[in-house]
Amino acid sequence: MSILARSLYTCRFFEIVNRVCLIQSISCLSDSANAIDKSLHACDFEVFGTVQGVYFRQHTYEQAKRLDLVGWVKNTEKNTVQGHMEGYKINIDQMKNWLQTTGSPKSKIIKTEFTNEKSIKKLTENTFNIKR
Repeated sequence: MSILARSLYTCRFFEIVNRVCLIQSISCLSDSANAIDKSLHACDFEVFGTVQGVYFRQHTYEQAKRLDLVGWVKNTEKNTVQGHMEGYKINIDQMKNWLQTTGSPKSKIIKTEFTNEKSIKKLTENTFNIKR
């Protein structure tokens, strides 16, 4: 067999291998998309730091709306922000990360505590509100 024939066979072989890998990765991606946790969860939170007077509640409200969460957020007398959120676990996890790392542009988050985390059968709120 000539060198040209060998390289054509080798090229064809790798072409087939690449197609198989592509098909398997697409299948794997669709399986992982179906495996996303669609269970409902609830969680209370309290954010410490410079979180009052910096529009933290408003930004929390907007982020919760973007993530299709329901619940509430309020200022406390301890100069913290407390709240309750309910929604799909994946969205709750994204909001938890946002509450720990992002907040409003002028806020300075020292720490965020999450309590009463639990799985729920149905939402107890209809929307996300800012309590005053």
